[in-house]
Amino acid sequence: MPATLMLCLLATAGSLASGPPTVREAPIRAHIAFLADDLLEGRGTGQRGGALAVKYLEAQLRALGLAPAAGDSFLQRVDLLGVKLATEQSRLVFRHPGGGEFSPVFGDEVVYGAGNGLPDNAIDAPLLFVGFGIDAPGERWDDYKGADCRGKLLVMMVNEPPPTADEPARFDGDDLSYFGRWTYKFEEAARRGAAGVLLIHTDASATYGWTVARNGFQGERFQLADAPRLTPLQGWIREDAARRLAALAGRDLDELRRQAQARSFHPVALDVRATGRLASAVRRFPQFNVAGVVEGSDPKLKDELVIYSAHWDHLGIQDGRIYNGAVDNASALATLLAVAQASVGHPTRRSQMFLFTCGEEQGLLGASAYAQHPLRPPAQTVADLNFESLNWVGPSHDIEFLGGERSDLRQLGEETARAMGMVLRPSEPDVQGLYFRSDHFPFAKAGIPALSPGFSLAGQRDYLEDPEGSRAKARTFLDRYHQESDDYDPAWDVRGLVQQGQFILDLGRRIADAATRPQWRPAEKAAVPAPRPAPPTGSS
Repeated sequence: MPATLMLCLLATAGSLASGPPTVREAPIRAHIAFLADDLLEGRGTGQRGGALAVKYLEAQLRALGLAPAAGDSFLQRVDLLGVKLATEQSRLVFRHPGGGEFSPVFGDEVVYGAGNGLPDNAIDAPLLFVGFGIDAPGERWDDYKGADCRGKLLVMMVNEPPPTADEPARFDGDDLSYFGRWTYKFEEAARRGAAGVLLIHTDASATYGWTVARNGFQGERFQLADAPRLTPLQGWIREDAARRLAALAGRDLDELRRQAQARSFHPVALDVRATGRLASAVRRFPQFNVAGVVEGSDPKLKDELVIYSAHWDHLGIQDGRIYNGAVDNASALATLLAVAQASVGHPTRRSQMFLFTCGEEQGLLGASAYAQHPLRPPAQTVADLNFESLNWVGPSHDIEFLGGERSDLRQLGEETARAMGMVLRPSEPDVQGLYFRSDHFPFAKAGIPALSPGFSLAGQRDYLEDPEGSRAKARTFLDRYHQESDDYDPAWDVRGLVQQGQFILDLGRRIADAATRPQWRPAEKAAVPAPRPAPPTGSS
């Protein structure tokens, strides 16, 4: 059946409809059924299923009649390092000098991996609790206070200091800022020469359960081959295990947390030493972004570009189980392919690129590689509209526009929604930090106005049919997020995907045809804190 499906798609993909470009249901349903099928084995990075997904996407773009974006190729090579911990040969033990030790169980109480991409790392490091692990001069917040972190294992909390009545806008108020993301914390620890990082996990602070953190470390982990190396050890420790670790050091975890809420906090040396070894299988291999272009029609503007993006990867096969990633992110892949199909034969003044990125689940790797080595000059790229985990429940009166207020894309979004009889959802607190967790973000870091319209894990939308029941149905995805159960169901009402695809297409065309290009609002020109030099050696 899957082979028949592919032949059918390839035979019909290039057909063009008359009239304005229209996103259609049949291609979306056919693409998602194939891309989330067991045959593609979860589209894993560095796995056979991922290679099949790339071949499929390349064939679709070729059949549709898009121009190749990478010279005469639809593929942009992205070199990765794959690092897989050999758990039976690895160990991590915490010892108190006066006696007593704690060996947390990998997978149940702790997960970790080698952030520096080396096959063998010996761990022998004192522990230092650094609160939230944040150094943010703009917020007048410094958890490090000049402490020498070199060779130490840093224990820290995820998230960030919450706003207070006196400072309601501290760290973006109820929105999670980039300082609260685990990616920032790993980067900052490496900048300071730490031997490792353990993030203390709670469901509330991480905004997802332990299984999500665990699944991210149980298989092979990936990084850009040419990226700066991070700490030898990076990982998560479950709250109960962190409590035992603090007790081993003669400390109370809740009291440490209380201290960390204040600007006056200073790092606390824990009277415990971590010893152990991380043995890893390391390989270097290529993955690919897939990209095609519909060239613009305006002689003066066709060199400028609007990008539509979506990541093709999911978690692949882990421990013999297939993680198909139907919502995350086959829903977006299928919709982006349907948008590309609708766009062929309907050029805009500016060119339009349809970009399918690799390695998003591993840290936005493909999008980051594109931003660092773009196929078109960044100065000529006017916006990125990213497709991520779209609406599989049914059509709605509204659509999410998370981060749209950071640029004048918000105004264009309102105009687009109004023309479709829709509205943009009011801005809500981004407590999960979703703005920093999808492939639009590397473009934002590069200075390109970017967002993921329609992206929501919970789906708190104003559905047109059975609003309460539909919202309850959408919330069930929280239990399937990054789980084996994220499978495609033919009973899905994909009209929601059609609607979101049409909205993003119409928004993209509005941007591509406009006389002027979207701009960041002045306060948003720096999407993330600018990198600073490492602290001087020998500080204390």
